[in-house]
Amino acid sequence: MHLRSTALAATAALAVSLGLAGGTASAGAPAGAPGDIISSAPTSFHPLPGQPTATRAWHITYRSTTAKGAPNVVSGTVIVPQDGRKGPRPLVTYAVGTVGLADHCAPSAGFPDGTTPEANLIQQLTLRGWAVAVTDYEGLGTPGDHTYAVGRAEGQAVLDAARAAQRLPGTGLDARSPVGIMGYSQGGQATSWAAELHDSYAPELDVKGTATGGVPADLLKTADFDNGGVGAGLVLMAATGQNAAFPELDLDKYLNDTGRRYVAFLKEHCVAVDTAAGLFRRISDVTVRNPLYEEDWQRALRASALGTHAPDRPVYLYHGTADELIPYAVGRQLRADWCAKGARVQWKPLPLTEHVLGAITDSIPAADWLARRFAGEPTGGNCP
Repeated sequence: MHLRSTALAATAALAVSLGLAGGTASAGAPAGAPGDIISSAPTSFHPLPGQPTATRAWHITYRSTTAKGAPNVVSGTVIVPQDGRKGPRPLVTYAVGTVGLADHCAPSAGFPDGTTPEANLIQQLTLRGWAVAVTDYEGLGTPGDHTYAVGRAEGQAVLDAARAAQRLPGTGLDARSPVGIMGYSQGGQATSWAAELHDSYAPELDVKGTATGGVPADLLKTADFDNGGVGAGLVLMAATGQNAAFPELDLDKYLNDTGRRYVAFLKEHCVAVDTAAGLFRRISDVTVRNPLYEEDWQRALRASALGTHAPDRPVYLYHGTADELIPYAVGRQLRADWCAKGARVQWKPLPLTEHVLGAITDSIPAADWLARRFAGEPTGGNCP
């Protein structure tokens, strides 16, 4: 009975964690190349509180790049199964769904205690014998504010986490390790950006494919969809993240006193509390003028739009038809845009499936698809 209740608690934690995606540049980033390790220390990986795993884990900080192209520092975790395997093994660079804006919400902060919401999904990958690199994203667990929902910064952090894992001594990983990219929701935005950026930003990585779901590919449409709904808290979180990446947007001048108090609250708490606090709020409740209709804000939000460049490796893209946070039409349009540009896309609509359920129910099929790519099986996708 205890195990069942613990599992239900973990599923509930996952349910409140999966929303949209994003950090500011870390001042004084040391010289080096993206993906270079700055620091590493042993840590532990527990999917649930007190649950041991046959893994080794390292907390790392590594070089990456901001949305504006400046060097920064990002933290993360590298997890390697202790299964006696010799030689290169597959490496998945994994991007989690929304966890919050406060540093203590970072995935790496919860792994030792078994409180990171998607750790049970990550364990499914380590049980396959795959190493996993989990980015904390820019500004989450490192100095500066989290650039939540800023696609380019996220995608670069995901790719650089793979580079860092390959360069980390003692893991058994190296540049020959085949790489898979995987994530859902905010993680879907991050991994989709990583897929689009691979050929220009990290072409040396031997990426076999990207499994990505619940993707907020169009932030403007997603914000309109969530305004006043169950995902309303995510809208102001995303605005806070954009402002962190682009301070010239000056979010504060658009906020009323309620909005300023709410932003301060968001920066101190994790997603479960933030989402509950933001239920059914409208942008007009927290602003004196809606910044999302301003030209500079629209330009920044469109800079995070996906579908403008075809991923150079196969993609498994899935989305719930009843998604209450990220419109199904947004995911379907991303498929159309990628297909039109010649990408190899395996599209999978999830009938009558809402947002969190999609992350849980399709985690195994998504990993199975990656396993076939690691095995060298070709895929042409199912574009019309």
